[in-house]
Amino acid sequence: MSSSSSPPPLPQSPPFRPSRPEAQGSRDQFLREQIERAEAAVSAKRFHEAAGICQDVLEVERDYPPALALLGGIIGHRGDLARGIGLIERAIRKDRNVAAWFSNLSGLYRMQYRIEEAVLAAREAVRLAPHSARYLITLGKALIDQGNRDEAIVAFLLALAREPANAEAHLAIGQILLARGEWRPGWLEYEWRNHLEQAKGMLPPMTAPAWNGMRLPTGRLLLVGDQGYGDTLQFCRFIPLAAERCQEVVLGCSPELLPLLRNIPGVASCHSTWGEIPPHAVYCLLSSLPGLFDVQEDSIPARVPYLSPDPADQELWAARLAREPNGRGLRIGLAWAGRPQHPNDRRRSLPLAELAPLAGLERLSFVSLQKVIPTQDRPALKGTLPELIDLTQHLTDFAQTAALIANLDMVLTVDTAVAHLAGALGKPVWVMLSEPADWRWMLNRTDSPWYPTMRLFRQPRPGAWAPVVAEVAKALAALPR
Repeated sequence: MSSSSSPPPLPQSPPFRPSRPEAQGSRDQFLREQIERAEAAVSAKRFHEAAGICQDVLEVERDYPPALALLGGIIGHRGDLARGIGLIERAIRKDRNVAAWFSNLSGLYRMQYRIEEAVLAAREAVRLAPHSARYLITLGKALIDQGNRDEAIVAFLLALAREPANAEAHLAIGQILLARGEWRPGWLEYEWRNHLEQAKGMLPPMTAPAWNGMRLPTGRLLLVGDQGYGDTLQFCRFIPLAAERCQEVVLGCSPELLPLLRNIPGVASCHSTWGEIPPHAVYCLLSSLPGLFDVQEDSIPARVPYLSPDPADQELWAARLAREPNGRGLRIGLAWAGRPQHPNDRRRSLPLAELAPLAGLERLSFVSLQKVIPTQDRPALKGTLPELIDLTQHLTDFAQTAALIANLDMVLTVDTAVAHLAGALGKPVWVMLSEPADWRWMLNRTDSPWYPTMRLFRQPRPGAWAPVVAEVAKALAALPR
């Protein structure tokens, strides 16, 4: 939810009105008990209930710091950043000795791109609770936003000294290493992504062991498209290499990707439900393949295209585009937002209104690749890009999107699956990146070793889209027509 959206009203639990305080214990004891109830509700992800309890407590004692801080965290993470931050700051003015409040405040500051304040708040949390891995991780994240990756690694290593199996710290180190081009240790740490809380339950109980990269001349390998669409599109390039080592490869992926990926060389069959998958000797996650193959920058399989649309679909899309009256000049596919479920979507997705400088460019036609238009962007659509060609109602899966992209001159997108698809198709693609960018785009580069037809445009600082759009507009204006 964006910070400009109004959160839904919080449900109210019955208010506390102690008529006989002596029968219900002391006021302080009651307040502590209510906060414990609210914290238990938060742990169970019953956030509406927790917020209601906090509001009831604040009716009894208006500035009770634990209720202010807990309610501020809930409201802030629901999208109302200003109000959430204000409540936690009120709590801290009453009591500056609670590390968790500073840690939560740091996280909300980061969402508002108040990076220096986020670092200071995280440092205070660590000062108050120096033995907590959690607060060191909060500090490390804020330091990455600040561009201080060396100190961030120190913070994550200190967290691991306290909790050696902390997957979040391991993965954060891996992502920094991969961004720097330290591939071998980076891939080792990257495997810790499978131990994150959100990764639990991703796979059903497996009936075969994990593949270690060994040759299986008489065995079947199951490859699983894990993580998001973009990850699968990026790592499916390794399927032919895996097929060279095994008798047969079968692929499990989402239904939206299946029509495109089933034709990759080396794939014997492709399935979108677990019940369809045939017996297999071993399995492997697609995103584990580069680590298994010890991929370095100079050994990435980067020959493109490694994905191709169906020729009949491509012809169908050519006919659709030919009927569009606005299809003049260069055709540029446009995607400005990713899936809102993505944990980094708030940063990587660009508000549509920011693209207004592109509207006046001559002899260019923009073709929407934005299957789902974010709710907050709908009112601005006609005013920002009034001649946008929108045929997305026909984009039923990634095979259709690939066929559309094949008929375009280039693609302009944020860091979402469209970027990977266009790169895999060998189409010129410009990617507008938030700061800090995801590890796969590395550091301070305008090109990508993963996709030879890609050009990267980076934010100069977190949240700064205007300079990126200005640079893109200038580059578009210079394109030969």
